[in-house]
Amino acid sequence: MYSAKINGEPTTFGTSGLLYRSNKLMYDRATRSLWISFLGEPVIGPLADSGIVLDYHPVVVTTWEEWASEHPDTTVLSNDTGFYSPSFYTSEWDPNSIYYDYRADPQTMFPVWERDGVLHAKDEVLAVSRGTSHKAYPVSVLNRERVVNDVVGGTPVAIFASDSTPEARVYARNSGTFRLDAASPSTTGVPSRVYDDQGVAWLVTEDALVNSADESETLPRLPAHVAFWFGWFAFHPDTELYRGAE
Repeated sequence: MYSAKINGEPTTFGTSGLLYRSNKLMYDRATRSLWISFLGEPVIGPLADSGIVLDYHPVVVTTWEEWASEHPDTTVLSNDTGFYSPSFYTSEWDPNSIYYDYRADPQTMFPVWERDGVLHAKDEVLAVSRGTSHKAYPVSVLNRERVVNDVVGGTPVAIFASDSTPEARVYARNSGTFRLDAASPSTTGVPSRVYDDQGVAWLVTEDALVNSADESETLPRLPAHVAFWFGWFAFHPDTELYRGAE
């Protein structure tokens, strides 16, 4: 998820239909430059080599059920768009959906120049970047561990994950660590409350971790997104890979 502002001016983006390393190239409607969706950088057109990078925001991949249970007052984009019939917008796991075969196929549709076989090409990872440092967290490991205290590019981070979907949130942390509530370790979904190593409860919100005893103390949420392993590695071959708690 990126800001749609270029040099402070709002515009809109579209799908070019072109791929680079089997990942989509976007275009902006202000200059018609092509942008790498993985990096938020223009690569062809008037803005190429300009040094512009779109502001990057946190985003989660989850199920409607899990999201709605956490945010019952949410609004949702209608599939009655006026462009296609609502029946066109089927679940991506429905065999009749457009990209079902692509998601079900363990291989990429087109060759990718650099791969790493430590994970399957389409294994999902939570991708985190801090400066020039990058780290990938397999969703399957996050589903199992639920809470991860780690360091990326010198920044201590805390990751809180669902037990069954790719939904996860990343926050900066101080020198302490976090854990699930020992009294209810079987909670599903991203935990709404965690505890630090001093036993203080923190609320897990969309914007920050909030100290429940002193709400003026917060720890910011950090940008992250879920990607296929092949896509993340193709653009960040120097990435670290989290292999689970020792």
